[in-house]
Amino acid sequence: MKKTYSILTAALLVTGNAVAEEAPKSLWKASAELGFVMTSGNTETETLNAKANVSTDRTQWRHKAEITALKSSDDISTTAEKYTLMGKSDYKLEGKNFLFGVITYDDDKFSGYDYRATEAIGYGRRVIEETDMTLDLEVGPGARQSKLDSGETDSEGILRAAATFDWTISKTSKFSEALTVEAGEDVTVTKSVTSLASQIEGNLSMKITFTYKNTSEVPVGVEETDTETAITLVYNF
Repeated sequence: MKKTYSILTAALLVTGNAVAEEAPKSLWKASAELGFVMTSGNTETETLNAKANVSTDRTQWRHKAEITALKSSDDISTTAEKYTLMGKSDYKLEGKNFLFGVITYDDDKFSGYDYRATEAIGYGRRVIEETDMTLDLEVGPGARQSKLDSGETDSEGILRAAATFDWTISKTSKFSEALTVEAGEDVTVTKSVTSLASQIEGNLSMKITFTYKNTSEVPVGVEETDTETAITLVYNF
């Protein structure tokens, strides 16, 4: 539990300026997602997919915090269980440039790792900024700490590169793509999250998300590539 508390504390520090810099509540955006699938008969399975995030975009700062959870089980045992926490802050410079700081924490019970945490800082630029479309590119150094299920620990420096694309297709639909590559001396982790959200009514939307994650080196018996397709209901606050 101590490691979890330390990562949570660090994530709060990354987004701490969001508390220190007072702003009207209207500047904050938040959403909660929930997806649940249950089957019965020849095969009994249950899958729960949940996500919550909060963000704000101010004159000098952008802040975002996000937590996700996935748990799947059949009539015999749990088949998937993972939790992810992310905190990120951007400090805007002149023009479309910005500096960023980001912390992520991953706890995947079936990855061969007890946990994995990364921290990175660097430079970013909003290369596209239109009324209905934005594209941010980022690059910078960082560090990654890992603990295997066997108890062995590892720490290495990384180079993080990321691209985030948001496109408001219409008043009721939005497309997003977030690509991240964290390259270390021993392990490179590539993650892509593609989503399409469509408004149902008012603050309620339906969202389809495809997640691809590849880890170049993994423990014996673990696949290098994971994919996940989720359909969730989203409520925007």
